[in-house]
This record gives sequence, C-alpha cells and structure tokens, in this order.
Amino acid sequence: MMDWIENLFAGGQQWLFETLMQPLMFAAGLGHRLEDGFAASGWLLVGLVQILVLLAVIGPLQRWRPVEPVTDPASVRTDILYTLIHRLGLFRVALFFLVDPLFDEFFGMLRVAGVGTFHLDELWAPLTESAWVSFAIYLVVFDLADYWVHRGQHQLEWWWRLHSLHHSQRQMTMWSDDRNHLLDDLLRDGLMVLLAQAIGVAPGQFVAIVAITQLSQSLQHANLRCWFGSIGERLWVSPRFHRLHHSIGIGHESGPQPQALVGGRSPALGGHNFGVLLPWWDMLFRTANFELRYDPTGVRDQVEQGRDYGRGFWAQQWLGVKRLFGKA
Repeated sequence: MMDWIENLFAGGQQWLFETLMQPLMFAAGLGHRLEDGFAASGWLLVGLVQILVLLAVIGPLQRWRPVEPVTDPASVRTDILYTLIHRLGLFRVALFFLVDPLFDEFFGMLRVAGVGTFHLDELWAPLTESAWVSFAIYLVVFDLADYWVHRGQHQLEWWWRLHSLHHSQRQMTMWSDDRNHLLDDLLRDGLMVLLAQAIGVAPGQFVAIVAITQLSQSLQHANLRCWFGSIGERLWVSPRFHRLHHSIGIGHESGPQPQALVGGRSPALGGHNFGVLLPWWDMLFRTANFELRYDPTGVRDQVEQGRDYGRGFWAQQWLGVKRLFGKA
C-alpha cells in the first residue's frame, strides 16, 4: 500500500510540475532551478489536498459541533490567508531560495570532511525493512523534537514574543494553525530541516510527516467540541487537549501558572499540552492536563491589558518584530 500511495503522489507531482511549475519557471528565467521547482510542486500538491480535506471534512465538523459562535469573521479571514501562504507552498518556496542553499553548503562541507550520511532507521534493521515501521520511527522522533521546540517557544522569553501571535487568536478555527510570525516559522522549520538531514529522513518521508502533522494540527485548532475518550486522549492530541493549551492564563502563559490538576502535581513552568501529535511527551514530562473543558482562547495581556497583536497580516507581522525588540 505504501508503494501505491508513493506512486500516486509521484504521478500527481510530475503532472503538476510539467503543467504548471515548469512553464512558470522558464518564463521567470529560473530554468536552472528546476529541481527546486519539482520539490515545490510536491509541497503544492500536499497543500491542495490538505485544503480539500479542510473544506470537505473538518469544516462540516465545525458547523456540526462548534465550541462557540464565530463573532469575528475578519480575524478568521486573516487566518485563511496564513493557511494559503503556508499550505500552497509560498513560504516553503522562500525557504528553498533563502535557507536551503545554506543547509546544502553546510552538509556538503560535512561530507567533504568525511562525515557520512546517518540513517536513524538503520539502527533497528531488519525491523525497518518495512516502510511503515521506518516511517513510524521518524514520525515519533520528529514529534518528540517538536514537543521541545514548542516548549522553547513558550519558555524562552524572546521566542514567546514571536510565538504569542499564534495564541492571540480569540476565535480559533481550523484555519488557525498557520497563524504564526514568519520569523517563528523560519526558526522552527529550519530546526526541523536540520533534524531531517541529520537523521537521514528520505524526502518523501519528510513531506509525508509534515503533511500528517499539519492536517492533524488543523483539526486540533478547529472550533470543534470534540475529545477522543479517556484512552484516545492519551494516544493522539485532540481538539479539546490542544484548546486547553490555548486557554487564557492556563494553557500557555509564560511564568508561574494557576494551580491545575496534573496527576496531583503543580503544572510545569510555561503551561500545558505542548504535544503536537502525541500527548505521550506531556505525560512523560508532566505537562499534561486532561481536564474536559473548553475555555476562551487568547493571551492574558491581550485580555487584561488590551495589548494589541494586530488585526491584519502585515500589522501582526510588524507588531511581532516590535515585540521581539521590546518596542510593543
């Protein structure tokens, strides 16, 4: 089945590249970057499939069991813009041209120095002769790394100044996952690319891991009153589990937290429920909160002090830069 999925995706990517990307690149004088264009076609195809799933599946679920009525459609429209920028590959294309050459040069220097390519899944050979087992190993490793990156976004003050934009959405919907400062995304995605190179993830597997992660996060941010049951909540991050992470003053605020039950212990500094796909890391590192509740979302200083996080895309990006340098 894995081969069938890979072949189907490869066929779609080839068609998209030949009919759209390649003519555009030749017209723009970028014929020397066709390899990057082919890779970008893959990201574009993944994004189109994701948007189709959002509209056909998650959207109806939101209308069926919403947590709250949408009273600020303008903020949701801004989130849709973020989603289109990220899921249709515009941000990824910028990475191809601005960041990837630096990574290629760095790892090329390592190979010249005699540092060969390492493949993490080979440590479990012959178990990882199964493509599904190999994929599962990489998925778990990436999710563990994402957990710690996410905690860094909350517990490093300078990083929180950027990441707080993501939490400033008072009307969370399926479009809210990509509502991030571009510098925040650049740093996080750069770390994930470095990890992928360091542990030898195949390009196709990396695309699949990113696609699954993004689609799951879209569901997690949905305006959907949904949890996975007492067992399921501990197997995969649900909309309820992640919404608590966005709750005002409970789920994500930096600094000491109000008391909340986490297995009878006080919560860790910096909040709860940082898991991206798997709640296992929150359980292991004592940051999990499984209370069945659906609180209002936002940032404490936004609600209590009226701090401005911006209404539109450019205002939000500019204010994020000003916050980073302590000017807003």
